[in-house]
Amino acid sequence: MNTALTRSLIELEQHVARDGWDQGPRLFALADTAALIKAEPRLAAALAPETVEMAGLAPLRTYTSIEQEGFPGGRALDEALSGIGWPETVDGAALVVERVMLPPDAEADLPAESDGVNVDAWAAAHPQRQEVRIAVGVLRDGSRDCALRLRSRDTDDEVLSGPGLVPNLEDALAQTLQD
Repeated sequence: MNTALTRSLIELEQHVARDGWDQGPRLFALADTAALIKAEPRLAAALAPETVEMAGLAPLRTYTSIEQEGFPGGRALDEALSGIGWPETVDGAALVVERVMLPPDAEADLPAESDGVNVDAWAAAHPQRQEVRIAVGVLRDGSRDCALRLRSRDTDDEVLSGPGLVPNLEDALAQTLQD
């Protein structure tokens, strides 16, 4: 587990949470904070003092999130991600999205799209649905992690984290880092 990535995603989710619920997807580049300050010393003034201080404490590593404005521009998420590529100076990528999740036992009741049922609407109306905000991040070294907040437990101390919570989203985001 990459604790710097975990810490970064939890902070990122909390940052996005300040804007409330019902937001569109938000995409971020992740840059090693120490390398970013070294390359652009003027940026240190824009960062929180504790972030700058931690960036100088080797071997601790921190990541700075840089939001990519205008994402996804009205396109489907998978389509929008497939068109993203990052320069080598970007150490990783993070995506924050809101989704409706269902318990595993609800999958047996899932209607087929061929039945003419809007699956998204069906899931949104399901009595066991959970609305969640997911911050997923991947690094060039292969590290992956997620931070997840349930709308029903909307406090910073209730944010869950762990790798593999949304593997398909992790895979799609990791593809944006491929050459």
